[in-house]
This record gives sequence, C-alpha cells and structure tokens, in this order.
Amino acid sequence: MKRLKNFTLLFILGLLVASCDNDDSLNPVTDPVLDNIRYDLDERSESGVSGDAVFNEQADGSVQLILEVEGTSAGNMHPAHIHMNSAVEGGSIIVSLEPVDGETGLSITTFTSLDDGTPISFEDISELDAYINVHLSANDLGTIVAQGDIGQNELTGESKSYDLEERAVPGIAGSVLFEERMSGEALATISLGGTPDGGMHPAHIHMNSAVEGGGILYTFNPVNGTTGMSQSNVATLDDGSEFVYADILEVDGYVNVHLSADDLGTIVAQGDIGQNELTGESKSYELEERAVPGISGSVLFEERMSGEALATISLEGTPDGGEHPAHIHMNTAVEGGAILYTFNPVNGTTGMSQSNVATLDDGTAFVYADVLEVDGYVNVHLSADDLGTIVAQGDIGQNELTGESKNYELEERAVPGISGSVLFEERLNGEALATISLEGTPDGGEHPAHIHMNTAVEGGGILYTFNPVNGTTGMSQSNVAALDDETEFGYADVLGVDGYVNVHLSADDLGTIVAQGDIGQNELTGESKSYVLEEKDVTGINGTVLFEERLNGEALATISLVGTPDGGEHPAHIHANSASEGGGIIYTFIPVDGTTGMSMSNVAALDDNTEFGYADVLEVNGYVNVHLSAAELATIVAQGDIGANE
Repeated sequence: MKRLKNFTLLFILGLLVASCDNDDSLNPVTDPVLDNIRYDLDERSESGVSGDAVFNEQADGSVQLILEVEGTSAGNMHPAHIHMNSAVEGGSIIVSLEPVDGETGLSITTFTSLDDGTPISFEDISELDAYINVHLSANDLGTIVAQGDIGQNELTGESKSYDLEERAVPGIAGSVLFEERMSGEALATISLGGTPDGGMHPAHIHMNSAVEGGGILYTFNPVNGTTGMSQSNVATLDDGSEFVYADILEVDGYVNVHLSADDLGTIVAQGDIGQNELTGESKSYELEERAVPGISGSVLFEERMSGEALATISLEGTPDGGEHPAHIHMNTAVEGGAILYTFNPVNGTTGMSQSNVATLDDGTAFVYADVLEVDGYVNVHLSADDLGTIVAQGDIGQNELTGESKNYELEERAVPGISGSVLFEERLNGEALATISLEGTPDGGEHPAHIHMNTAVEGGGILYTFNPVNGTTGMSQSNVAALDDETEFGYADVLGVDGYVNVHLSADDLGTIVAQGDIGQNELTGESKSYVLEEKDVTGINGTVLFEERLNGEALATISLVGTPDGGEHPAHIHANSASEGGGIIYTFIPVDGTTGMSMSNVAALDDNTEFGYADVLEVNGYVNVHLSAAELATIVAQGDIGANE
C-alpha cells in the first residue's frame, strides 16, 4: 500500500483533467483529499499499457478512484472494474468503474457503495480481497490490458524464490517465486524455460523432500507451455488447511512440474522448498576405486534449512542397468563396521544416487552436522546379491584426512628386493591412516608388521600391530588410534614416537625381517658426517664410520669396512683423545659383522651414561678403533680420528 503525501499534486491533476474535458464524469472532486492509497496496474496481454490506481478519501465520505495509465491511444475506451479475489484467482465484478479514456489514459470514479449496494468507505479499501482489471474494449472484455491486486492482496515486498531443476526432459528448468500478500497469503509464479508451445504442465507442492517423494499438498494452476508461466494464489492446501506465505518457508515439501495431465509420471522440473531448501553449506568426500577397476567418484552432503542433508553419490564407470547398494558404516574403512545408514541405491546407468539424510537406520536423529562428526565410512557395493564386493569406498566425518601426512622409508633387510615405505595420514579426529607399500613381496604371502619401541639398531618390544601386508599387492592399511595396550596413540604421537617399523616374513617366521625403518623422533634429519677409518695392523681392512643425525638429536652410527673375514666379529669403540695420543673407551659400538663389514649403533649416551648425541660427535676429542676380536683387542684393524681431531 502506497500513500501519496503530496495532495497538492492531486489537486493540480484534477484541474488539468477538467481543462481537457468538460464531461462532469471525468472531473475530479475538488473537495480536499484526506488520505490516499496507490496500487500498481501491471501490463497484461503484451498491451504496453500500465499505470497506477489511486484511491482518495473525500471529505464527504466518498471514495474517489483515479486510474492513470500509459500506452492507450486516442479514440479508445477501456472498461475497468474492481473484481473480488486476487487476480490469479479471478472473481466477479464488485465495482464498475468509469472507462479509461484512451486519449488521456484517465478514469475517475467516485463511489460510496459496491455495485450490489453494500456501503464501502475509504477505510475498507485496504481490507478488500480484490483486484482491478482494465479491458481492451467493451467488445473484448476477455483481453485484459492492465491489472493489479489491491487491498489485502497487495504484495508486501517479501518474497522467496526456489530453483526448479531439469529432470526427465532436457532443457526445461526455471524457478518458483512466492510473494507475500498483505493478507499473509502468497502469489506463486512458476517461470520455466524450454517448455513446448501449446502444452499444459500440471504442478504441485508435494510433502517431504524430492528424493523421498510424497503426496500432493497443493495444486498450482498449470504451467502454460507457450509462455512457461503459471500464477496461483496460495492460501490453503488442497485439503482446506490454511497454508500461507509463512507456511511455505517452513514446509517440508518440494515442487513437481509434470509433462502433462496424462503423463504425471514424467517430471520435467523439480525443486525442494521450505525447510528442505539447501543452505549452501556442503561437504564432499572422495569414494575411491576398490574391487572393480574404473569405478570411483564422490559423495556430496548438502545442508538443508531443517538441518537435514541431501546426499548425492556420483560415480564414474558403473555398468548400464546395474543397481549398487550404498551405506554409511561405523568406524573407518580399514577397520570395518556395521551399517549405520542406507542410501538410495546408485543407478548404474547414471552413476547417481540421491537420498535425504535425517535419521540412521535405527531411527536415531542423524543430520548434516552429525555427518561432519560421524566415525564412519561409505561403501558402494557391486549388487544386492554381492554385498561383499566393494566398488567404491571412502572415509567420512571425523575420519576424513586433513592433508597432513608423514612418509618413512622401509629399507631392505633379510630378503633381497623387498622394500618400500609406510605413510601416516592425519585424520580430523587426530587419529591416522597408516599405509604400508612394499615392492618385491611374494604373491599369496602375508607379512605381519609392527611398530617397535626404540630404534631399529637397538631393537625393542612391539608397541602397535598393523594389519598384515598382503604379499600379492604389497599393501596394508590400518587405523592408528591406540597402542596394543590401549594407550591413546594418534598422528601426533607417531611423529614423536621413539620407535621403528618391522615387516616380518610370516607369522611363523617373525625373526626374519624383510623391511625396516626408523620413525618418529628416530627419523634421520639428512645431516651427516663421515670419518675415514684407515688400515692398521691387518693389511686390507679399512673403511668409514658415518654418523647421521636423528630428529631427537641422537645419531645413527654406521661402520662400513672392506676386507673383514667372513664370520668374524670386530669390537669397535670411540676412545678419548686423538689416535696418536691414545685413550680410554668412552663409547662402545655394536660389533662389526665380519661377513658384511657392517655395524649400526644408536648414539645417545656414552658408556658412563653421559648424554652424547650427534652434535657431541662433531666436537668430541676422540678417535675410533675397530679391533680384530674380543680376544685380541690389542690388534687394531682400522682406526680414525673423529670430531675435534679430524
């Protein structure tokens, strides 16, 4: 409702009209205007005619209505009326107005009652359930050139639009706009592109979300295929229950536009409305290929206004005609777990599935916020008859990977050709996905794997047991959340652990290590220092000692000699002072294996337990001796100054 404040303007308008036409019926009342209301008259029938309707409160208690329109032409007279109901509903005439003069575009009518004699005052205008029609001519009342809702049917300016997306017929899509009336009811306008000329498309509001489906709640006026348009007044549901603008915003419903009255099963456009509208918040999770090569994709969860979620699974590589059951399971994918929620099956032809997520299969509330926190994963199965074959899979919720990861090398040990790595990937909940990847493992084998305490050269008890490595694939995946004694142990703990990884030959031969690597604080930084060990008392034996810094500041010491006899064992030490001076033993290495010429030791403390790490090695006043044997320590087979004596 628009009230004109400048009453002088209306008075001048009246004088202009009076000067243009001496017909008393067109002369405005010159009594003072006490109040007024203006309504828009919108173009209809592509007429080019539009304008305003101004109701004036006259001092004598009468109501003056001035229609002022543009686009009319001289010589034409356009009948005009006030009708009951809203324009989209239509209704009988309640007030007959003076025709609009085509030359001036004006119609001025003063009245105190409806055509049936019912008294009406200015105060009643804003409460009218009515609209105004301006017709083409007295001979063509069926053609409306301008029209506007008035009174309680006027639009407040509040509106809500929902998308109607393409469904069974390519190219047909659009929107439905709900506009609030002063009465609280709504004007619903469906606007579609791509509808065929001459068609009529039934449209309804259905209960529930579109992916759930449901019965009809409200029937719109059909969409005109030629214009793609439909307008309806929304005041009650089909069962007579009140249903107005505020109810639309809260309805658990969706809109269907059908191909025709004879083919309601074909949906040409569709969209969720009310509490089922999407908020714009969403979360996508990858579904990776599993048992069937080439099938992978994603699952997208989109939040609804109600807090529930629309779940869309999109896969590539699914076979035409197939149907693939899909579920959310509890726990991580590598742990496995029972079904929590069942999606609508994936259509193999389209690779798509859409489901509404509101409750778990046991009826427990489960909405968008719960999806983000769930300890779960998604499985897509080959078929209802072969649930054991997983075609796509992905962790979701708190099990999602953050993108933070740490990779450690697993080096060859007792079996030539077997080596690889262990990758730890952080989850949102702080746990970790551990993936062991080895090359050279024999087909059909199964290789136990563990995190052990201490460094690999020191050895230590088992802290954590991985899922065994599959010899055929060389792979193992495990969830890292707690040590074997149930102590909490997550991604951050892996990075700080004083430990190493062993992969064993088999459960029956744990003593044979096929791959091994230090992890956590024992990882090497890349900083190292090598010293030459020169030949001494035994001709042909010489080599080096390499010190490599660990993250914790300790060092891995590797003695590498050539010329040592097979089967021998050669004690080795760091001594105080320079080799030319000689001095007592301050650190004892693991003996050198004569067959390999190798010795590896962890350097963390001197023999007297004084802290002694990588930085100390570089500064030590010392030298290294490698002896012939424990029985012949006096015979030095290799020797070299280290640290400050280099």
